[in-house]
Amino acid sequence: MKLTKFILLLFFANLSFGQYQTTGKIKPVSEKGFHEIVLSPEIRSYSKQDLSDIRLFDSKGNEVPYFIQTPKNNRLNTFTEYTIISKTVTPKKSTSIIIAIPSAKNHNQISLFIANSDAEKRYTVSGSDDQTEWFGISNSQILDDLSSASETSVIKTISYPLNTYRYLKIDFDDQKTLPVNLLKAGNFTNQIHQRPLQEITSGKSTVTENHSTKETQIHVLFDAPQIINQISFEITKPTYYSRKAVLYKKEKRQLKRKSIEIEDEIATFELNSDVKSIFTISEIFEKELFIKIENNDNQPLSILKVKFNQNPVSIVAELNSNENYILKTGNKSMTAPEYDLSSFKSSIASNLPQTFIYDIQQKTPLKNQTKNKSFWQQSWFMWLCILLGGTTILFFTTSLVKDLKKKNEQ
Repeated sequence: MKLTKFILLLFFANLSFGQYQTTGKIKPVSEKGFHEIVLSPEIRSYSKQDLSDIRLFDSKGNEVPYFIQTPKNNRLNTFTEYTIISKTVTPKKSTSIIIAIPSAKNHNQISLFIANSDAEKRYTVSGSDDQTEWFGISNSQILDDLSSASETSVIKTISYPLNTYRYLKIDFDDQKTLPVNLLKAGNFTNQIHQRPLQEITSGKSTVTENHSTKETQIHVLFDAPQIINQISFEITKPTYYSRKAVLYKKEKRQLKRKSIEIEDEIATFELNSDVKSIFTISEIFEKELFIKIENNDNQPLSILKVKFNQNPVSIVAELNSNENYILKTGNKSMTAPEYDLSSFKSSIASNLPQTFIYDIQQKTPLKNQTKNKSFWQQSWFMWLCILLGGTTILFFTTSLVKDLKKKNEQ
């Protein structure tokens, strides 16, 4: 029985050996801390679509916790400072401030940086294009809550009716309180910085013209299945065009005990010269794709290139400086790991230093390795010999035990 258990142990050990088909080295980092490890399209193509088979190890073979992060577009709050042309103080009466607004700019608010004060100020706003003739915009407004517990100044944004005046004048009422100290004025603008998509470069496209159906057919084949979120076309001519295009894949299905090939439509879009030919699609994970473009009676489009892109994805992990880490993936039977770190995503900064994966190695599947070997070199022959040998030893051991029992009984 011990021998049988040993043989089974060897068998399962062989199955588990080399379960990760793909490995990649992590570029060493210079400082200890959390880092964003960018997953390239190549690594993702060798992994499961949900990336649940990815594992990270240090140089001692210890598993390093991580969580998956899909980088979001960054919202940048940019402050544009305006020029304060003049500041006129009439003691115990008013403070008049003239601010230049950028030309050809519609505006309906302005942000003021004011030194801390417990005063409450009434103000009026007027506008002008020449600083000579002034027109009322907003009257008898109140500015209060002018102190901060953590900063030496506050930011107050005042609103007024939309206008195009080149100059803005704010008159503060100083009859009851001393003037406030206006440090600077300007406006905040929200800008969205979009994270660029990653282009998939491992594919090859073949374009053919089917004159009988009046269609352009594009066959795309990647080295391995790829995550695709966006498709774009670079079309050089004609100057004007409007064509329907269909993205699809071919699948085999059984119909009345016969295997037939069908076109499974994934998305449709219109190629039009008036807009950019960039199309976002629902995420797919495919190795082979087809596109057909309906030309009708027009000449085929001159397509310089078809690009396939995917949304960037990273993993976040705490890395030590100058440590060698390795990422392993490709075991399709694995499920997503459960790390404590995932519960603390909100506590970790979203803007982290980045590092990358290099020296990606993919092991050749065992099936391909055994094709050109002699039968006695095949793994199945080795295991057959082990099983036969084990069975033989087990048989003789059992017979020997029986003979010993018989002698003892005599």
